[in-house]
Amino acid sequence: MQVIDSHVHLYPPELNADPAAWAAAHGEAHWAKLCTRRRPDGGAVQTFPTVEDLLREMDRAGVERAVLLGWYWERPETCAWQNRFYGRCVREYPDRLLAYATVHPRAGHWPALSELHRARDEGLVGIGELSPHSQGFSIDDPVFGEILTLAADWKMPVNLHVTDPEGRDYPGRIGTPLADFVRLAQNFPKTKFTLAHWGGLLPLRDPEARDLDNLFYDSAASPLLYDRDIWGRFAAALPPGHVLFGSDYPLNVYPKLGAEPEMTRMIAEARAAGAGEAIMRDNALRLLSR
Repeated sequence: MQVIDSHVHLYPPELNADPAAWAAAHGEAHWAKLCTRRRPDGGAVQTFPTVEDLLREMDRAGVERAVLLGWYWERPETCAWQNRFYGRCVREYPDRLLAYATVHPRAGHWPALSELHRARDEGLVGIGELSPHSQGFSIDDPVFGEILTLAADWKMPVNLHVTDPEGRDYPGRIGTPLADFVRLAQNFPKTKFTLAHWGGLLPLRDPEARDLDNLFYDSAASPLLYDRDIWGRFAAALPPGHVLFGSDYPLNVYPKLGAEPEMTRMIAEARAAGAGEAIMRDNALRLLSR
């Protein structure tokens, strides 16, 4: 069985060369707090692979395609910068990589929507990973609403960062009230949303969310957040068409088992828990078909 990894991050070479210095120079302090921190044992939370490193890891793990997600950057300029990098990646490896555009509503109406038009013209197929709560705009922001309406018109799924309200604390954590995602799905019924990190267990906590057909959930960072029974709990609560496999590579989700991030262990965990071809591949294909 081939796999589509629906939640992967990648950064341009100039960031990879010195992530902390890059973040300081470009005003991305929140990203630095999340992505350049060290674990209590001194190990890195994540590494910064090249696109070639990613492709080698995909080959090793049997991943057919990876979906490159942007980040919930604090500055609109950083969003555009990453989108240009992703445009180059998908042009160079069209059979292996798909990519989402990231955007900041506080750029303003025309700059934000123009950036989305440019990103789509470059071949990007979705929007996200966005986080209103981390980027500092309201879910009722009118520009954000225009972005979500455009996503529906273009049939581009929107990936949103979600934290579990009962999850553990960590440096840089920002709460994301689960009721906000229910309201977004209700207010924009034609927009397809993927809630990252199992959506903070939204459908397990709120039965109303289970009836929202435009809400999907990915498994990004699962081993860091939940026990292995999470796969079965979601299978019992939702139709299988609403869960996507995502690793959150290059986050190291098994820090006690090795110093380097990799995809193979999480794929094996998902399959051992009963995740079939729908979760591991087909749901992503359906969501991304335009």
